[in-house]
Amino acid sequence: MFKPVILKNQYFKLSVASALYTLWVLWMENYWLLIGLLIVSDIQVTKLVNWTFWKKRKEEKYKFSVEVLDAFILAAIAAFLLRVYCIEAYSIPTSSMEKTINVGDYYFVNKLRFGPRLPNTPLSMPFTHNTMPFTKATRSYVTWIRLPYKRLAGFSSIKNYDVMVFNFPEGDTILIDYPKPDETYYTLIRKYGREFVKNNYNYTTRPIDRREYYIKRCIGIPGDTVEIKHGTAFINGKKEKQPQNLQYNYFFIAEKDLDTSFFKKMNISLYDINYNDYNSIYEVPLTYKQLELIRENKKIKGIRKHESIDPVQSSFQIFPFNNNYMWTEDNYGPLIIPRKNRTIKITVRNLPLYKRIIAVYEKNKLETKGNSIYINNKLSNAYTFKMDYYFVLGDNRHNSNDSRFWGFVPEDHIIGKAMFVWLSLDRDKPVFKNIRWKKMFKFIR
Repeated sequence: MFKPVILKNQYFKLSVASALYTLWVLWMENYWLLIGLLIVSDIQVTKLVNWTFWKKRKEEKYKFSVEVLDAFILAAIAAFLLRVYCIEAYSIPTSSMEKTINVGDYYFVNKLRFGPRLPNTPLSMPFTHNTMPFTKATRSYVTWIRLPYKRLAGFSSIKNYDVMVFNFPEGDTILIDYPKPDETYYTLIRKYGREFVKNNYNYTTRPIDRREYYIKRCIGIPGDTVEIKHGTAFINGKKEKQPQNLQYNYFFIAEKDLDTSFFKKMNISLYDINYNDYNSIYEVPLTYKQLELIRENKKIKGIRKHESIDPVQSSFQIFPFNNNYMWTEDNYGPLIIPRKNRTIKITVRNLPLYKRIIAVYEKNKLETKGNSIYINNKLSNAYTFKMDYYFVLGDNRHNSNDSRFWGFVPEDHIIGKAMFVWLSLDRDKPVFKNIRWKKMFKFIR
């Protein structure tokens, strides 16, 4: 095949490589990295250092093993760069976004959309997250080097209703081998007290980029006021644009016990069925389309939507875990979402809303003495936020561990925007028959 001579010219290659490298440095906004142009020049022209040390210097035919190693190293570097800066694959372990994204869905996340976040802990076993393969507690990373939060420029900002992936904000401290995954370290502290938990449970800490992955829908962006009335979210006083597959839990009674074929026909996962033997009541999550089918079915005697109205347990279950805010998962707020550089007045009454932001996410020393608030040992009646924050909900509203239960998502926890499902496996079906072909390669909206 004909190739222009200029493509083989070392100085042309140097110009292209230098231009691409310079653009990358400008994107990184770290101009010390321009020193790397010396390496680019040496690779293309001077060749003083053998950067591909696994090859011989002489122009001779390489052994097959060397060619394989060369291809493997180049592929690993390309995969690493794509994973850090562009796109990464994730999977869904819980039903919080069902049926928008099902348990068993594998999807890609676009990191370029909001701007890729650079790693806080860069020294780790490649292509692992927080633990080594086949272990539960052995860390796959070391914290000898800890880098500050930095996000590169992206194509757009986060908007209302974006489905985004982030690191779990309350995942900074986790319980080791605790049998109830829905109860976090902080949940137990709210129930039993900090000293009791420290004395009776094993726990460990994790940096931001090594915390568990969560996926939810962004309902409130910085500066918004979010309120939930009877399960429906309102953003700045306007009813939310509800997702097509939004689900709520419903109770219903049937004329007789229903078999699995009934639920399969309704596209209800067998894992989502709760049945009370005492009063023969079913509880299942339903989309609006499924709700209409249930109502039309002659086997169903009565149906009612679940709604949490009892705030008795709000002090340890519902954010901000304070008796001044007797909110529930279905009747919540109004809550103003913090915005970077915005200053608010703080009092002992509203401090529970922003306490974790001030003390944990933005690393200030926070103390209260009577009705006085001290930030970094200074008496304070106002606070200016250093980051943007977000309020997220799951599309499976009564089966989602989201902002109603732990609060805001800081901007430095956000990974990217969910793009599309590339593989979907149905957990209710046997292997080789469990691929959901209709869901594959469909964009997540």
